[in-house]
Amino acid sequence: MPKIAIIIGSTRPGRNGEAVARWVHEIASQRTEVDYELVDLLDYDLPHLDEALPPAYGQYSQEHTKKWAAKIAEFDGYIFVTPEYNHSTSGALKNAIDFLSAEWNNKAAGFVSYGVFGGSRAVEHLRLVLSQLQVATVSAHVGLGLATDFVDYSNFQPAPYQEAGLTAVFDQVESWSSALAHLRGADVAAEADVEEETAA
Repeated sequence: MPKIAIIIGSTRPGRNGEAVARWVHEIASQRTEVDYELVDLLDYDLPHLDEALPPAYGQYSQEHTKKWAAKIAEFDGYIFVTPEYNHSTSGALKNAIDFLSAEWNNKAAGFVSYGVFGGSRAVEHLRLVLSQLQVATVSAHVGLGLATDFVDYSNFQPAPYQEAGLTAVFDQVESWSSALAHLRGADVAAEADVEEETAA
């Protein structure tokens, strides 16, 4: 069964992202053909990027990097739940993305964002970052406004129409994740060939 991560992209105290991500996961859990899993950056305690070699080498020295890489590698696609800070995503999410390389490749991603203007500018920045990592970002996007989908800017109560938009995100991420499966399979085969040649 394909696996898709719902990544909580904020680590700050009192974050709105956890409630948003749990809403996404609750609705996703009703879909029976794909396994959705919540992934919380807080559980990985990543410091500011501290690997000596670029992630493209895949030679991770830190245990926290290896743990994060193993988790991200499990998935066929991602839904990023991101705040918008200063017209971009959170530093914590950008840092977590930058730790890895191959683990993101040839997968699909969608976005659920929140902010004063629905977090749309954070999503535009993430699209640029993820394109370099060979992640196909889908066009469907849920943007949650702090004035319209939260009470007092903190109590998450999404407008009813947002669920239809979320369904479109699920549909597109699932279909694109499936469409890219042959590329992920080719990557695995190439790695096996390299290992076999090295062993010989």
